[in-house]
Amino acid sequence: MNTVNQITKTNDFNKIALERRSIKKYDPTVKISREEMTEILAEATRAPSSINLQPWRFLVIESDEAKATLLPLAMFNQRQVETAAAVVAIFGDLRHEENADEIFNAAVEAGHMPADVRDQQLPFAKAYYENISDAARKDIALIDSGLVAMQLMLVARAHGYDTNAIGGYDKTKIAEAFGMEKDRYVPVMLLSMGKADSEGHGSGRLPVEKVAEWK
Repeated sequence: MNTVNQITKTNDFNKIALERRSIKKYDPTVKISREEMTEILAEATRAPSSINLQPWRFLVIESDEAKATLLPLAMFNQRQVETAAAVVAIFGDLRHEENADEIFNAAVEAGHMPADVRDQQLPFAKAYYENISDAARKDIALIDSGLVAMQLMLVARAHGYDTNAIGGYDKTKIAEAFGMEKDRYVPVMLLSMGKADSEGHGSGRLPVEKVAEWK
């Protein structure tokens, strides 16, 4: 039975952020509609990015065929792939500056940016990327895509779903396996998403005194 309609949304910050768990097994009867997944991704992309160029790209793996392609690449995380409603593969687009005109023009049309500010900043952004190193370009794509990945986990939880961030997969093959340009799209992580089959385990954190200092 498809139990998609039994999912409960929440705006409770503590439930979203502080009660989040990494889930290894999901209820396979729970599915996420294309409409809701689109809404979740749209909300996740409100995350910040360098010059707002949004280098993240998502591959939503939900069909049996797509999961079968992913399974041999997922190594020790196959249970999540098999039971999740979907696995979102997050990539960083190494040529994300190609969308600068579209992004800046849309900001002007929406009233978020004056046209004269666009005319000043857009040439600067393009010039910056013309001279940036490949390593720096990759750093930007990975850092910004990491921001959207965390936001995606929190948004999914607000929609009533659970997630698990997965780094254990074959990053050298995943882009080509799904027909993406390997030299353009750099893998960031997999994110399984669905309804937990059972409660996840809690985990401790180092004390703030261990990880922060004041000057």
